[in-house]
Amino acid sequence: MLFARLARVSQEVAAVPARSRKVALLAELFRDADADDVPIVIPYLAGRLPQGRLGIGWKLLGQDIAPAAEPALTVREVDARLTAVGAVSGPGSQAERARLVGELLAAATEDEQRFLFGLLTGEVRQGALDALAVEGLAGATGAPAADVRRAVMLAGSLQTVAGALLADGPAVLDTFRLTVGRPVLPMLAHTASSVAEAVGKLGACAVEEKLDGIRVQVHRDGADVRLYTRTLDDITDRLPEVTAAARELKGDSFVLDGEVIALDEHGRPRSFQETAGRVGSRVDVASAAAAVPVSPVFFDVLRVDGRDLLDLPGADRHAELARLVPEPMRVRRLLAHGPQDVAAAEAFLAGTLARGHEGVVLKALDAPYSAGRRGSAWLKVKPVHTLDLVVLAAEWGHGRRTGKLSNLHLGARTADGSFAMLGKTFKGLTDALLTWQTERLRELAVEDNGWVVTVRPELVVEIAYDGLQRSTRYPAGVTLRFARVVRYREDKRPEEADTVQTLLAAHPEVRP
Repeated sequence: MLFARLARVSQEVAAVPARSRKVALLAELFRDADADDVPIVIPYLAGRLPQGRLGIGWKLLGQDIAPAAEPALTVREVDARLTAVGAVSGPGSQAERARLVGELLAAATEDEQRFLFGLLTGEVRQGALDALAVEGLAGATGAPAADVRRAVMLAGSLQTVAGALLADGPAVLDTFRLTVGRPVLPMLAHTASSVAEAVGKLGACAVEEKLDGIRVQVHRDGADVRLYTRTLDDITDRLPEVTAAARELKGDSFVLDGEVIALDEHGRPRSFQETAGRVGSRVDVASAAAAVPVSPVFFDVLRVDGRDLLDLPGADRHAELARLVPEPMRVRRLLAHGPQDVAAAEAFLAGTLARGHEGVVLKALDAPYSAGRRGSAWLKVKPVHTLDLVVLAAEWGHGRRTGKLSNLHLGARTADGSFAMLGKTFKGLTDALLTWQTERLRELAVEDNGWVVTVRPELVVEIAYDGLQRSTRYPAGVTLRFARVVRYREDKRPEEADTVQTLLAAHPEVRP
């Protein structure tokens, strides 16, 4: 498939508001795609690179390169060229990356260049997410969308199912089953503003602690234990203490869902950064385990002793979990049967926060496990932190945000009166707000290199965020987690913005 076709469909999907039309465009694209193209096409449409980060920044993309007159690049050729960029390392790597990126851009038409810029900067946001791709695949092949969705959750990979479906037809969907040793995409939670709202929506539910750890799926078949992250990466070799704990459980064959978290000597959670650093550590695992041991905390069971439990109600799955996993390794929970239990649930949330955890997740007792979906049967409630920060710069958008200043560079005041950047965000921006901020920031612009517009630090924006973590990328040594725009505060002067000192004082566990 020509890369130009993919770039054109991405642009068309971004331009149409109707979900049905988006699905129809994707279905047409998939009908014309080779099975070997699909593992590339699907992540590209969702704005993801199969290779992950490639070390391609604004400097490399800022090369002034004339586009090709006619499209010639194929999807697989683009993927191969980006793989080559990602493989570059050692002395002279920056120059070699620049050469390879320059050659790719020179081979691309203007529309292809625009799509590449969005893809490489994470600014592809045309609405072609995995849920739409599932429906598009169903439309392209005649398979029921529900069957495609279930196969994806059991395979743990939309690309895998898509390739098989396009190659072999709908009958292949029956081959995707929950199997010990093959991870599935985890069930996720929507957000509720309060415990009362969540109980009102769910009715009878379990209220469970929400831990600020790393999601882990544990598969055991006899003595063989495998551990997988929420993105289905195999991390077995990194967490020997979790493997040992799984081998101590009563069952011989099971799949468990839970979290791993690092706790201090008082049983309180250490910073998320420490847990994430430990799970990500591949070198000298024994020393890492001694310095930062992690504990598994399980909250669901998906398969046990040859029985698939996905379609069982949550209450029944928990009964199986309690039979298999001792209480110290199970998440703390409280049952709420309706509005009469809201006060108890709110007290449970307060106790959870006092113990240093993130919040709670409320789970309907009658709901099945919807793997790979952010279902309405699980609702998370946690306090929201907000800051008043100053916009230091903004990046030109791509896709449906072409021509708009989108990704904001956020700064907090420092002791010397300057501003320290804490991170970026493009979240929370409506179309109206994008238009307004583009006009306002252009009035404040002091430099525009074609990618980033640097502005006078005068505009205050209220930012919500989920937490703080250490980072060597930013001058304060920390960055915001899941930052999103709440509103602009033109009623505030930049000298009234929050300070780095205030931020660090609110998060003593994450001091750089």
